[in-house]
Amino acid sequence: MTDRPLALVTGSSRGIGAAVSRGLAGTHRVLLGGRDSAALSALAAELPDARPWPVDLSDEAAVADAAARIDHLDVLVHSAGVARLGDVADSPAEAWRADFEVNVVAVGQLTRLLLPALRSAHGHVVVINSGQGLAAREGWGPYAASKFGARAFADALRAEEEPRGLRVTSVYPGRTDTEMQQAVVAAEGGEYRPEKYLRPESVAGAVSAAVLAGPDAHLTDITVRPRPHR
Repeated sequence: MTDRPLALVTGSSRGIGAAVSRGLAGTHRVLLGGRDSAALSALAAELPDARPWPVDLSDEAAVADAAARIDHLDVLVHSAGVARLGDVADSPAEAWRADFEVNVVAVGQLTRLLLPALRSAHGHVVVINSGQGLAAREGWGPYAASKFGARAFADALRAEEEPRGLRVTSVYPGRTDTEMQQAVVAAEGGEYRPEKYLRPESVAGAVSAAVLAGPDAHLTDITVRPRPHR
């Protein structure tokens, strides 16, 4: 199976990242990016040709070292993310820095380091964004601003790299049944009802559709919303 294309998925230890990794495992070798080594090892044991890639994306030296070991990469999926919410009036600088550090800076830095490997493969970069990257609402300022930044990053990367053969896709999921969503609902003081939200596997299906599209097709932006719960 070593001749299969190679995908790196950040945030693979849980949620959407784990679902994306499972979804791509049928067609790709998968590097499982994340900080939770035990969770990555457990997931790797489930998949036919996957191995952990335990890297803290905030550690620039560790990221550079790990990226330098990859010389050919077919797919890079940015699924790692954080969500610090709050009104603008109540959000300190640390909240803005936390969201931007993971949701924008780490995405840009890892992509930059892996561009030679992606160019070599005429590869594909997928950015898991959010509905907040399309329309911000009250109480979500720092997070929404970071997701607008991630959207701009993907658009700029596409404009620069599509002539070199790269594809770049932004996926905008609505609310999804993940641990992050549970924390968000708790912060909002609401009742958590998982049936109201997208399943991570549904978001992963959108990623697979973009990655597996024929060479004549470039799915640039995909919006996925939960259907109304009846």
